[in-house]
Amino acid sequence: MTVLPDDGLSLAADFPDATHEQWQRLVEGVLRKSGKDVSGAAAEEALSTALEDGLSTRPLYTARDAVADVGHPGFAPFVRGGSAAGGAATGWDVRQRHATSDPARTNEAVLADLENGVTSLWLALGPDALPVSGLERALDGVYLDLAPVALDAGAAYEEAAHAFLGLVDAAGVAKSAVRGTLGADPLGHEARTGEELDAVAAVALARRVGREYGGLRTLVVDALPYHEAGGSAAQELGASLATGVAYLRLLTDAGLSLQEACAQLEFRYAATADQFLSIAKLRAARRLWARVAEACGDAGAGAQRQHAVTSPVMMARRDPWVNMLRTTVASLAAGVGGADAVTVLPFDHALGRPDAFARRIARNTSTILLEESHLSRVIDPAGGSWYVERLTAELADAAWAFFQDIERAGGQAAALRSGLLGERLAATWAERSRKLAKRREPITGVSEFPHLGEKPVAREPAPAGPTGGLPRVRRDEAYEALRSRSDAHLAATGSRPKVFLAALGPAAAHTARATFAANLFQAGGVEPVHDPVSVTASSAADAFRASGATIACLCSSDALYAEEAAAVAAALKAAGAERVFLAGRPGEYGDVDAYVFAGCDAVAVLSSTLDLMGVAP
Repeated sequence: MTVLPDDGLSLAADFPDATHEQWQRLVEGVLRKSGKDVSGAAAEEALSTALEDGLSTRPLYTARDAVADVGHPGFAPFVRGGSAAGGAATGWDVRQRHATSDPARTNEAVLADLENGVTSLWLALGPDALPVSGLERALDGVYLDLAPVALDAGAAYEEAAHAFLGLVDAAGVAKSAVRGTLGADPLGHEARTGEELDAVAAVALARRVGREYGGLRTLVVDALPYHEAGGSAAQELGASLATGVAYLRLLTDAGLSLQEACAQLEFRYAATADQFLSIAKLRAARRLWARVAEACGDAGAGAQRQHAVTSPVMMARRDPWVNMLRTTVASLAAGVGGADAVTVLPFDHALGRPDAFARRIARNTSTILLEESHLSRVIDPAGGSWYVERLTAELADAAWAFFQDIERAGGQAAALRSGLLGERLAATWAERSRKLAKRREPITGVSEFPHLGEKPVAREPAPAGPTGGLPRVRRDEAYEALRSRSDAHLAATGSRPKVFLAALGPAAAHTARATFAANLFQAGGVEPVHDPVSVTASSAADAFRASGATIACLCSSDALYAEEAAAVAAALKAAGAERVFLAGRPGEYGDVDAYVFAGCDAVAVLSSTLDLMGVAP
């Protein structure tokens, strides 16, 4: 009789370690069963997922994928965090954005936020947001030595900065206690508007702030314009590096040391629902900035200060409640990635001005992650993950290459003005749009599992924001255009365009493809009619006429298609169907006009279908 050891933890000690080659052979066997006869590295490649920037994620990472020289938290190259203690002591800075034009309403919302978990404020100022003259009223009752303030005033940054510093002085706050950023970002403003903005005032402000306000920063390197124009993670990082380097040159030319200049910059990045890529992006950003500092002669100039914002590009207008889940994953990624400040955009951000409920959910997202999930109590939670470390290194290499392209073009300003940057971002977005159209990148509630009976969420309209520079894109834009056509048709006629799902055979044969077809057509606002649940060649015509649809889609197994598809399609055509689809791969079936299948261009199919049905664009 074998006696188990007291600790009970060495049961596997008598078994030999599995090798990578053994795992590959098991993968080969599984792939052969699915019709893919590949071996060795090709078997592993078959399970890899392609990302943007030429990157890919493999199905298995082992110690051989370990990355050297990641350092320690708080030390160059700062991959593992900007401070030795990470966020273990206080967590990250929970920063809420406010863009309401009414100073009194802004003040009410600001105080509610600060009383309920928010630790800093992000204020949009300007013609379409809070007027600079209303800054004093908006911050009434705010302790400026306790609550950091980040200003975002675009072209009015100098006026806004002087107004804020005047409030600080009038309140008698110790200058050393003031935290936040004055938000000067001339190149970011140019990216947004196409207007060149003089940086002389920003340099003068930075010299004053560096001399008098030890904890305040003057300039923001905002990478959101490049993310919102459809850029990839590497392009966002590369553009931010080029912008940061441009500001370093301005500040050091004005007499600031490299360390003083770095201390005047805060970097703003987007965090998406692709949590591992977002984690890697923030870690790579710190590594890259440390490399810039090293190239400038001071590797220890300090860690990059990061403000992460949940991605506006990923926010959907349909089924907006799902945005709560997206922002939860994105904010988790921002925290794990080591962001110093995190802004969770309200779930109704894409619909207009967020209401109090949406702002409460946004701030509570960080609170749950910090207080209930204890996410910040581990320093660099992603550290040691072979996958994350490898992805960080590969992303950093891709971003550095893009940064060098910008520098060769003359720097960030030249790349913006020549159109080079816009063209590169547009090409990336065009490729991603093709994946979205084919539902290779699914959008829950929009391209996948849409709900046509959803009650719209109404919000007070928000200003469109600055235009004239790089475009702003959304993942849902192609599907939103289709759904809007359907909505207009419903308002004009009292019903949505319909498709009759002609299911053949028992439920086991047709359910999967009927569900697929229903989801696909609903993504374009076309209502599926699946009654009766099964038809034959003799019953299809009457069922189609009763449905009120003008098009039909056959749904069943390949075996039943071979037996019945041609006859049923002919019956549907005879009953007046303008187009007959078949859910499945293209084949030779009489009277079938088109096919819908996984990987087809859903946007093109739906757009042409609405055109055929007379639904106005």
